[in-house]
Amino acid sequence: MGRKDRLRNCMAQNPRTADASNTTNTGSKKSLTRRNYVQSLAAVATAAVSVGATGTAAADEEYEVIEADGQTVTISDGETWENKLIDMTTGGDIIINAEGTDWTIRNVGFHGENTSGAGSATFGVADTGGGTSTVENVYLGDGSDGRNGSGTGHGQTAFWVNPDHSGHIDFQNLNIQGFADNAIYASAPGNGGGGTVHIDSCFAANCYVSHFRIATEGSRVTNSSVLVDQDGFEGRGIWAWAPGTVEVEGCQIEMNGANTAIDAGANGNGTDVVVSNTDYDEGAGVAEHDGSTVQLEDDVGTDPEAFVPEGVPRSAEEAAGE
Repeated sequence: MGRKDRLRNCMAQNPRTADASNTTNTGSKKSLTRRNYVQSLAAVATAAVSVGATGTAAADEEYEVIEADGQTVTISDGETWENKLIDMTTGGDIIINAEGTDWTIRNVGFHGENTSGAGSATFGVADTGGGTSTVENVYLGDGSDGRNGSGTGHGQTAFWVNPDHSGHIDFQNLNIQGFADNAIYASAPGNGGGGTVHIDSCFAANCYVSHFRIATEGSRVTNSSVLVDQDGFEGRGIWAWAPGTVEVEGCQIEMNGANTAIDAGANGNGTDVVVSNTDYDEGAGVAEHDGSTVQLEDDVGTDPEAFVPEGVPRSAEEAAGE
């Protein structure tokens, strides 16, 4: 994986902990830089109706603006939900649920931090028909606050993959930063439908619990970056659950000594991880729990430089207008 277009030129180095491989989530330092609103909402003019949601369409009709006010959007078999800008400055929540098969979510940007305190999953997704569904070009870089009104988890999750997932989901070109729970929580099908995920060319930073969490055989994280730099929550880089085997290839996992870079196994169940052409933070380290194994190929290094992969949106407006 080439090292270009880094998010930041300099990264503050944390001191190495005495037992970094067993470090759990202990940090919650929240001060993410917020993106400027590039396109004024004053340009919003006409009303429009989207799949499961009502919003306003921008005057140039490039994307629809939806104000978050507690609504739920439902996406079903064969449907495409695209070119949406979600206004989170309302202080409300929004949930997007996608089930069935062969559905697509693309070109969606969230402007503003989720301050609803709902503790929900912004996206709840599953391909329950044994086919392939797609999530691509989504910006969730403004994150969430740390409150949790759900009674479970640790707060807002960006993507939750339902245990009933039995097909395959491709996640590509996602920008997820500063969420109080997992960025992509895709391990639940390991105890359910057994569906697979492929996380490719994605960027996740400063999220709690973990950034990329996978479980089922055939699931992969490729060409992606994880960054923890004391600018938010300090979750694991990649967390592998049973049954495995899962693969990590072409990734940059820059933890600056926080938590664990690659964590394998949980709740008494081991798994297997194969890592290739990847750099990870040696200070954060690799952890093998409950009989797990992490196989590091010869081309794995310990000099990570996380960057935003080419094609990943850097603002809500950029994502929505693709």
